[in-house]
Amino acid sequence: MLLSAVVFTSVLLQGARALPQGAQSSATAPPSIAISTAVASPSAPLSSALPSQVPLPPTQAWCPSKIFCAGALLQTVNLAEAFVDSKTFVDKPTSKSSQQVLSDFAAINNGTVTEGDIVNFIDNDFRGEGLELAAVALANFNAEPAFLTNVSDPLVKAFSQTVHGFWTQLIRETNRTALCAEGTESGNCESSLIPLNHTFVVPGGRFREQYYWDSFWIVQGLIQSELFSIVNDTLQNFMDEIENFGFIPNGGRIYYLDRSQPPLFIHMLADYVAASNDTSILKRALPLAEAELKWWADNRTLNVTSPFTNKTYALTRYAVNNSAPRPESYLEGKTRHYLTANDPTLPSLTEEQRSDLYAELATGAESGWDYSSRWMSEPLAGGNPSLRSLGLRRTLPVDLNSILYKAHNLLADLYDSQGQNKSSASSHRTVATSIRAGILDLFWDPSKLAFYDFNLTSNARNSVYTTATYYPLWNGIIPDELLSSSDNAFGFFATLNMVLNRYNGTHPVTFLETGQQWDAPNAWPPHQHIALEALRALPANVTSGALPTPASDKSTFDLIPSGQIGVDESALPGQLVISTGANATKTGSEADINKANGTVFNGGNAKDGEGWAATLQRELANRYVASALCSWHATGGQISNLLPRLSDQELNVTQSVNNTGNMFEKFSVSDIDSAGRGGEYTVQAGFGWTNGVLLWVASTYGDVLVAPQCPDLLEQAQPAPTSQSHTNAAIATAIFGSSPLTVFLASVVAALLSL
Repeated sequence: MLLSAVVFTSVLLQGARALPQGAQSSATAPPSIAISTAVASPSAPLSSALPSQVPLPPTQAWCPSKIFCAGALLQTVNLAEAFVDSKTFVDKPTSKSSQQVLSDFAAINNGTVTEGDIVNFIDNDFRGEGLELAAVALANFNAEPAFLTNVSDPLVKAFSQTVHGFWTQLIRETNRTALCAEGTESGNCESSLIPLNHTFVVPGGRFREQYYWDSFWIVQGLIQSELFSIVNDTLQNFMDEIENFGFIPNGGRIYYLDRSQPPLFIHMLADYVAASNDTSILKRALPLAEAELKWWADNRTLNVTSPFTNKTYALTRYAVNNSAPRPESYLEGKTRHYLTANDPTLPSLTEEQRSDLYAELATGAESGWDYSSRWMSEPLAGGNPSLRSLGLRRTLPVDLNSILYKAHNLLADLYDSQGQNKSSASSHRTVATSIRAGILDLFWDPSKLAFYDFNLTSNARNSVYTTATYYPLWNGIIPDELLSSSDNAFGFFATLNMVLNRYNGTHPVTFLETGQQWDAPNAWPPHQHIALEALRALPANVTSGALPTPASDKSTFDLIPSGQIGVDESALPGQLVISTGANATKTGSEADINKANGTVFNGGNAKDGEGWAATLQRELANRYVASALCSWHATGGQISNLLPRLSDQELNVTQSVNNTGNMFEKFSVSDIDSAGRGGEYTVQAGFGWTNGVLLWVASTYGDVLVAPQCPDLLEQAQPAPTSQSHTNAAIATAIFGSSPLTVFLASVVAALLSL
C-alpha cells in the first residue's frame, strides 16, 4: 500500500518518465503514401518440391474465382509459403487475363512443382497487392476541429490533434486506372477487390480495404474530426453493398462474401444523422436498413426456448456456410486453416468434419472475435486442438443480440424522426422488446452480475467471462438488479475496477491466456469505448456513491461477485514489474500495485465528490490515452516542442529506430508501451478504430485527461536484478526516474521496501 501511495506522488511530481508539458503544437501535413508490395520469398530452397497436399476442398458457390478462391491454384500457391501472410497473395491483381493465368498455372502443375516454379509464376502473372486502391487528399481538412477545445492538458491535446491528422493517411478510393473487369471471363486482369464508388477509411496495415465493424469506431472518430462527408461516403458504400449483395460483407474483397460482421450499420447511420443533421440520407438508407435486418433474420436467426422460463425467443447467432479454408488465412500466418484441419499430429478428420471446421473458422471471422476462448470447448488445449473445438454456430452471442436490439430501436426512432411509417416503427419496437426479454432471460446471470453467451448444445450459459458483458448496457439494456442497487451496479463493473488497480493497461478481452488474439493479455480499443459507454448508461442514483474499497488485507479482486470471471485470483494473468523480471504479487492487497489515493497510476487526478462510475470512467479514459500515446512514443512518435523523440538506444528496444510512431490495433493489459499479441497475423499499425476511440475519448473526457507517465524503455531492457535490494531500487527508480528530487524519493522508497 505504501508503494501505491508513492506512485501517486510521482505523478504529481512529474518524474523523469512523465511526458513533458508545454504549448500546443500545430498539425503538419502528412507525407504522401507509397504502397509497398511484398516479394515472394519462400523459406525453403527454390529447388525444393512442394509438400504433398490433401484433396482439394469443394468449390464455394459464393466465391467462384479459380484464382483467388478455393481450388488447385490457391492451394498450390499457398503450399509454397511464399509470403508470411496468406492475404498478400489474394490481394494481388493479376497482370494477365484470367485465362492466361490459369493456362500458365496448368503448365507448371503437370508434374513435380517446386518453390521456384511458384515464385516465377507469382512474379510473372501478378502485380502488387493493393494497387487497385489509391490514397486520396482530404479536401477542406480542418486541422483544429472543435473537440480539441474540450481537452485541457497540452500534451494530450497535441496528441489528439496529431491522431486527428492520421485520417489523411488512411483515406482511400478505388483506383479506376488499375481496376480489373468484374468476373473471370473478360478483361485483361482479375482482382479480388470489390470496387467501391465512394471514398473510405481503411483500418491500416494488411487491412487495406473497407471493413464493416471497424468502420463503426472509425466513424466515431470521423464525427469528432468533423469529417462528415467521409462518414456519408462510408455509409453510401455500405448501402451499395446491401443493394448488390443483400448484406454488408466482412470487408471489401470477394473472399469475404460468405459472411458479414457485427451489424453496426444502423448505429452508424443514426450517429451520423444526429451529428450532422443530414436527414436527406434517410430516403435511401431506411429501406436498405430494413434489408440488412431482414438478411440477419432470414440467415442467422432461430427460435430458442429458454431452459429457465420455458419462453421462446427469436435470437441470432453467427453462422457461415463455408467448406474450405479462408483464402486470406489459407496457410501462412498464426492461424493456418489448412493445417488446422490437416494437422498430422492430430486425429484425421473426415471430409464432413473438415468442412464443419472450415465453417467454424469462417464464422469466427464473422463474429469479429477470431479467435477467442469464448467460442472454444477446449480453450486451454492450445493451437490447433483449441481451434478444432470452436463452436460458434452452436452459440448465441450476447453482443450480437444486443447490437440487433438497439438497431431495431434506432430504426424505429429514425422513422419517427421523419414522421413516417408508424407501423414499421411499431413493428421494430416489438421485435426489440422480444430480443431484450431474451437477452435478460438467456444471457443475464443475476447471481454473478454479468452477461454470458448461451450455449445451444448444453442449453445453458457459458462460463467464460468476456468484455461482451458490457454490450447490453452500451445498447440500452440494463437489468433491474443494477437499477435497484448501487452495490449491484458496482458489482457489474468490479472487474474493471480490479483491472485498473492491478494492471498497467486497459480491460482485456478475457482473463484466459490462450495465445488467441481475442483473449488475455490483449485489450482492444472498441471494448474500452463500450465499457465507458456502459458506465455512462447507468443512472446517477446508483453511481453517485464513493468507489468501494476492499479490506486492508485484500485486493480489489475481493470486490468482484463470486464466480463472475470464473478465474481464481492466483490464476489471473501476471503483471510484470519493470526490471525485476518477475510478476507482482498475485493475491492480497499488494496485488493492487497501481492503486493510489483516490485514483490509479495513469488514471488521472482524483476529484472531490466524484461518484464511483465517474471515477472508473476517468481512470479508464486516462489509461486508454496512456496505452495509445506511450506505445506511439515508444515506436518513434514525437510532437514538436512537446514530446521529444526517444533516443536511438531507447527506440532500439522496440526496434523502432527508423519508425515514426505506431497506432496499434490492440494493446496489452500489462504493458502500455507495446502492442497486444497472438492471433492469426502480425499486430497491425494504422489504426482506424484505435484512432477513432482516442478521438472520442479526448472529446468526451478531455477535461479529466492528463499527460501519462510512460515506462522507461531502457529500464525494461535491463536484465532482472539478482538481489532484493537491487530489485527494490529498480522498482523505485522505474517509478520516479532520475532527477535529483526523484532520486532522493526513490532511495527512500527502496529503503522502505526493504523493511
